[in-house]
Amino acid sequence: MVHFTFQSYSWSFGTTSFRMADFHRKVEEQLLLLNDFWNISENKDESWNRNSEIQVKYYDYIFQKGFVSGNIEEDSEKKAKTARQKTSGLVDVGLIDSNHRLTEVGNKLLEICHNGDFSSDNEFHIPCDSYIYLKQLIKTTYKIQDDYVRPYLVTGVVLNRCNDYLDGDEFTYLLPLCINKEITNTIINYIFSFRKEKISIDEIIADVVLSKYNYPAAKKYFIDSKQTDDDILAIGMNRDGPRHDKCYIELYKQLKSVYVDKDEAAISSLIAAARNVGGKCGVLWRKLLFSVRNPRSFADLSPNKFDNISCEKQFNSVFVDYLHLYKVKANLLDYKDLNRRYLNITDSILFLDGKVRFTPIFQNFFKTKAAAVFNDTYCECELLPRDCSLSEINASLVFDNSSIVSVFNEENDISLHSIDEVYDYVENDRYCRFRELIDSKFPNTVIVDMLDKFETRQSDSEIKNVMSCDADVPTIFEYITAVAWYRISEYKGKILDYMNLSLDANLLPRTHAGGGMSDIVYKYAACSGYPAHDLLIEVTLMEGTNQRHGEMEPVSRHLANYLIDKNKHAYCTFVSNNLHASVISDFRMRKYAPFYRNDTDYVDGMKIIPLHTKELKVILEKEITYETLYKLFEEAYASDEIKAPPEWYDKKIGEKIGLLSQNIDIPNKACQNIENVI
Repeated sequence: MVHFTFQSYSWSFGTTSFRMADFHRKVEEQLLLLNDFWNISENKDESWNRNSEIQVKYYDYIFQKGFVSGNIEEDSEKKAKTARQKTSGLVDVGLIDSNHRLTEVGNKLLEICHNGDFSSDNEFHIPCDSYIYLKQLIKTTYKIQDDYVRPYLVTGVVLNRCNDYLDGDEFTYLLPLCINKEITNTIINYIFSFRKEKISIDEIIADVVLSKYNYPAAKKYFIDSKQTDDDILAIGMNRDGPRHDKCYIELYKQLKSVYVDKDEAAISSLIAAARNVGGKCGVLWRKLLFSVRNPRSFADLSPNKFDNISCEKQFNSVFVDYLHLYKVKANLLDYKDLNRRYLNITDSILFLDGKVRFTPIFQNFFKTKAAAVFNDTYCECELLPRDCSLSEINASLVFDNSSIVSVFNEENDISLHSIDEVYDYVENDRYCRFRELIDSKFPNTVIVDMLDKFETRQSDSEIKNVMSCDADVPTIFEYITAVAWYRISEYKGKILDYMNLSLDANLLPRTHAGGGMSDIVYKYAACSGYPAHDLLIEVTLMEGTNQRHGEMEPVSRHLANYLIDKNKHAYCTFVSNNLHASVISDFRMRKYAPFYRNDTDYVDGMKIIPLHTKELKVILEKEITYETLYKLFEEAYASDEIKAPPEWYDKKIGEKIGLLSQNIDIPNKACQNIENVI
């Protein structure tokens, strides 16, 4: 049988087999796992390549560590394949070498993970791990046909020349087609035509892809053939083999019955055939063909190119066009999420309001370097495994303060005088974007609904869908609590500084494999309702015994250390979806019990206020402000009339918040100064 082989026409970061949730954390976890795996004495001298035995051992190792799940049992082939798939992306970006040992740059990232300190150490003011990813993606090179291409730099070229943005379709379907300078220039010209509605995405793909490679030959072959089952399989160009294209045999037959033979009764068979086409291709075919959910007549079919055919030869031509177009679009759509994940980890790209842009600093940085840097776009970089500086990657990649300021002023029509003023301007922009984000994406109704889901833990997938970010559920809970508290605090204070969370460029949370602080530290300036003080907000989704073991001591220790080292005017709120009675009791008793860090450093007592998410929901629903809560917490803390801590919580916090929600005045006892109660 004739077979037209698949030929690459686009780039993507990594492969779809490396696509994972919690991308940031899992990349780092794998570095930790690989490092430990190769340090096992029996594995030290083993080779990875063509060694299914060691690949199976690695799978078993990461399965035992909980990194992968599923019951593969004794299927060694599947285990080895999974091991290769889970690590392939790390090779692509130079964190491990072909023998799956950590490279110089991989070890640097591992060191950061071990330290648990992801703070900025660079001029871009991005986390230090993001800076490493940035440099790696700038270096990452793919060979497509006979061309070398560096996708990150291509992205820079296209953004720079297309008015500093791409819309969703341009990013998904056009950007990855830029595999050499000639095609990139063509795509850029097409983008401007597309924005003027002079050409469609489908027409661009047809010209850039379907007019090249094997596609014209495959189309001619099919038109000239007898259109047998084998002929349909021959032109599929499925990289996994023609057997995966058998669904198109029936689709072709039923399309022919409907559009050539004009058999209205065949529409029901066409529906079944279209539904049998799986994945994104199937979605595209069904959208093309049917205008209603249950089509029964010609009137229920969507207008398309099949409507205009005059002969069978023309029908065959249109069939091949759609077959190849939808395969290309499905592939590109498959890569969209992957490309976004990789670009996200650099903290240099914004995905906002349906558009893709550089963050302000990066946009202006690359404008100053465009001509020199982008010459490297279509050549291989040999520095991928090395931990090197930007200037080593390209001598032009030097952060020039004066140039940045100059371009920044020109782009924004302002008159800033120093790079520090630029940073302040960008920081203000971050807060404006954050306020817009939480007002649009996280109104109180959404937060309350998410808190409901946190309480039941039956809808974790829905929580992650709402967030659309690279974070696990406990991290999302911490983020949502911080957003809620920002609103409760009437948007006062520098919340982005108060959250000890790693945020991406879009100001959404992500999870690291390494350590790091788990609390939120809110700093309040003095006002009529309370004195100056700091509030540590500790959150957890742990339940029962796990909450007792995992939170009682750390929360007390965090607060004690803070009181000793940073600010004696501080207290803590412990927010949980399930408050354990022992935890309430322990925190309540901290009022009376000294906490010793060592023989000399101690605090006489601590104020720790537990808060269940059901109370937090009431606070948000009734728009109770922090000034009111502060007084309520003070009074609850000062009260000694109830000895049983769980009852104390119910009466002094739960019920009092309930009364506030009903607009019932609470007797306002004299509020002690925080200095006197800590």
